[in-house]
Amino acid sequence: MISYKVYNNEGNVIAETELSDKVFGQKPNEALVHQAVVAQMSNERKVLAHTKDRSEVRGGGKKPWRQKGTGRARVGSSRSPIWIGGGVTFGPTKDRNFSKNINTKMRQKALCIALSDKVANQTLAILDTLLVSEYKTKIFKKMVDVLEDKALKREGKRSILVIDAKSEATTKASAKNLPDTKLITTENLNMLDLVKYKNIIMTSAAVKAIEERYK
Repeated sequence: MISYKVYNNEGNVIAETELSDKVFGQKPNEALVHQAVVAQMSNERKVLAHTKDRSEVRGGGKKPWRQKGTGRARVGSSRSPIWIGGGVTFGPTKDRNFSKNINTKMRQKALCIALSDKVANQTLAILDTLLVSEYKTKIFKKMVDVLEDKALKREGKRSILVIDAKSEATTKASAKNLPDTKLITTENLNMLDLVKYKNIIMTSAAVKAIEERYK
């Protein structure tokens, strides 16, 4: 078990909690983390580029000229790839599939490794309760500023991921407009966010939910 401090909204240490080694004490494995990140990015990739082959190009049903007697090369359709306005040979199509499979246990272990890295580098702050009573960004920002100053390491630009077990409407709305800060729930925990954001603020309820789910 790992002993870790718990803060309140004013940035004061109010207790200590025990973090599970199975979730927050995993050894680094860059290859596995990389595989999980690539798999998520590939599965989220959208197929945008699409070219039409000769079967999709409009027109070209009639033979341009008769087979023999014209002195020109024979041709059966104006949709031929060698004609201007014809189909494209070997072009990108919407039928491409970029998805990659990764085992559930591998993906879950990669998440635990990423969380363990935050604990090892002291870039994780545990918050007792996240509650914003009003629809005001400045209330949420004040809480983030205090925790960043007292519990986290800020190097350069702000980069904070806030994780809660469930987000109230006021909290979600108040965090929406804060730049370089993102609020998610434990149900939406993913590798890209854990790798992208340098610091994490996690509620005690989120810690409990993550440990119950992954250990």
